[in-house]
Amino acid sequence: MSDIATIMQTSAVIPVLVIRDVAQARPIAEALVAGGLKVLEVTMRTPAALDVIREMKQVPGAIVGAGTVVSTDQFEQVMDAGAEFIVSPGLSEKLGERIVQSGVPYLPGVATAGDIMRGLDMGLTHFKFFPAETSGGLPALKALAAPFYQCKFCPTGGITEATAPDWLAFDPVLCVGGSWVATGTPAEMEAKARSATAMRG
Repeated sequence: MSDIATIMQTSAVIPVLVIRDVAQARPIAEALVAGGLKVLEVTMRTPAALDVIREMKQVPGAIVGAGTVVSTDQFEQVMDAGAEFIVSPGLSEKLGERIVQSGVPYLPGVATAGDIMRGLDMGLTHFKFFPAETSGGLPALKALAAPFYQCKFCPTGGITEATAPDWLAFDPVLCVGGSWVATGTPAEMEAKARSATAMRG
């Protein structure tokens, strides 16, 4: 995968994964990939995250990225673990410029016009709208997307299986991030992944 636009268009839903036990990594990745969700965001919220990235990278077809990356030190760590793309909850110049210079696909979080303008200054046009529901939901994103017509978004934060289709119906939204697909047994996850994959139509 060479660019964030291609990654965002691979799956309608990017699973946002908070995994504490590395033994769960491969079964979860295998179930989600089997259901059609190949792009997996492993959040850096647990001590196991780096090992989870390494394990999920072993699953054929999986495109494994790191989420909740908030510092340049974390960026170096996830790259050493083999992350194929980076997601951050916000956008800072120090981290953003470091990732942009590296050429690694990057999806920074934005919630305001100022955030988006800062990203545009760095040459970025693809953003994670976060936290989506508490930042005003779909009406807020529609208002932001109007002046920033060149931008594409992946709303994340509070999105559910019920609300995801509404977000995906908005043209500037290429995909959504969600954690609901990664709950239950592997068989249940695969079924949820199949339903999520079908949302794009």
